[in-house]
Amino acid sequence: MKLLRVGEFGAERAGVLVDEGRYVDVSDVIGDVDAAFWAGGGPAALAPVVAERVAAGQVTDLGDQRLGAPIARPHQILCIGLNYADHAAESGAAAPDEPVLFTKSPNTLIGPNDTVHIPRGSQKTDWEVELGIVIGARARYLEDEAAAEAVIGGYLTAHDVSERAFQIERGGQWSKGKSAETFNPAGPYVVTPDEVGDVRNLRLWLTVNGESKQDGSTKDMIFSPTFIVHYLSQFMVLEPGDLINTGTPAGVGMGKSPQQWLAPGDVVELGVEGLGSQRQDVIAAP
Repeated sequence: MKLLRVGEFGAERAGVLVDEGRYVDVSDVIGDVDAAFWAGGGPAALAPVVAERVAAGQVTDLGDQRLGAPIARPHQILCIGLNYADHAAESGAAAPDEPVLFTKSPNTLIGPNDTVHIPRGSQKTDWEVELGIVIGARARYLEDEAAAEAVIGGYLTAHDVSERAFQIERGGQWSKGKSAETFNPAGPYVVTPDEVGDVRNLRLWLTVNGESKQDGSTKDMIFSPTFIVHYLSQFMVLEPGDLINTGTPAGVGMGKSPQQWLAPGDVVELGVEGLGSQRQDVIAAP
């Protein structure tokens, strides 16, 4: 199942994609793709409704409607740094022995094709395509990776936009270089695990103004999605609807020689195999 949210920011309606350009509106049934939806049975509970409405021809053309982030504002956005050895190397860091954890403010979440703002005072805004995990059930002290797999509600394409000067050169934790408004485009949809296939063998790619910057594969992850979920559950409670960004492959602007940064007028396009693609215009923060 591919879950999406359609409509203007703050007024999105929940839907399920049925083919490339059509969806079933389910907002009257579930309200939103939020914690209550995931905790209340999630996609499995919704499947009979979708089948009935498709059979009745109750489908809607996407057309040029705005796609919102495919999940409502989560309880938390957790991120894993340096999770690809090639990205760690280009960053001048050793591959970590344990996952490197940081957070992004939940209000960074925007739709896959929304505008990205370069923060005021920014000199080093960077790009990062990532695989995102959506948590489907409350998780604490999970016993093993099999238990972790059971609480994953779905996967999505995520863009972990970063401001490197804020992140690295201003002291303190990474979060202040990660949490500017618009810094987490997500979607276009959440794909349930049964439709993803081998999550450890998905291509990730990103271009800026049509020029390839990142082209990697989740097979090169140091820590797998199930390892990450199990690991994090030993330190905190993961709530339904939480988002985990799992790291980026090599090719970020910070790793280029000379270094490259986003500027107003740039266009970023990115995607993860089977999880859909994004397109963002970049502007200076108003």
